[in-house]
Amino acid sequence: MSRRRRRCLVSAPALALLIASAGCSSADEAVKAAVPTPDSKVTELCRNLDKRLPEKVDGLGRVDPEPKSELTAGWGDPAIILRCGVARPPRMNDPEADGVTVDGVNWLLDEQDDGSFRFTSTLRKAYVEVTLPKERAGDGVSPLTDFAAPIRKTIPKGIA
Repeated sequence: MSRRRRRCLVSAPALALLIASAGCSSADEAVKAAVPTPDSKVTELCRNLDKRLPEKVDGLGRVDPEPKSELTAGWGDPAIILRCGVARPPRMNDPEADGVTVDGVNWLLDEQDDGSFRFTSTLRKAYVEVTLPKERAGDGVSPLTDFAAPIRKTIPKGIA
């Protein structure tokens, strides 16, 4: 098969406008996540977790949030966001708090005001938080299955 090349002529001002608008829109649309600031021990655990995180979660490709950090990761659009080394949520003191165990990892469940769900790992040496946007809330806990093995292998059981 032969490939034919097609040339498209664009004026310099139009090209500059196109480049500028593409640059603005991609920067504006970047997913953002606050980077946790744990102590050095927890940071090391989180770096080890980052090395084992899957390229796909619930069939969604990895697209990390801004700013880039080994303590945060993302998949899909709208993004499932993982943050490692977050502070212990106060709701963990509530004996009535909802929780779930998925493939050997315990999670505290918090429904957010915007309809998203936040899961925070429990009984581990580092707290790992996973946020499912409201558009993915119907997926239930299925994305958590993709995080279970990496967390079990890198974040030891215990209380942080």
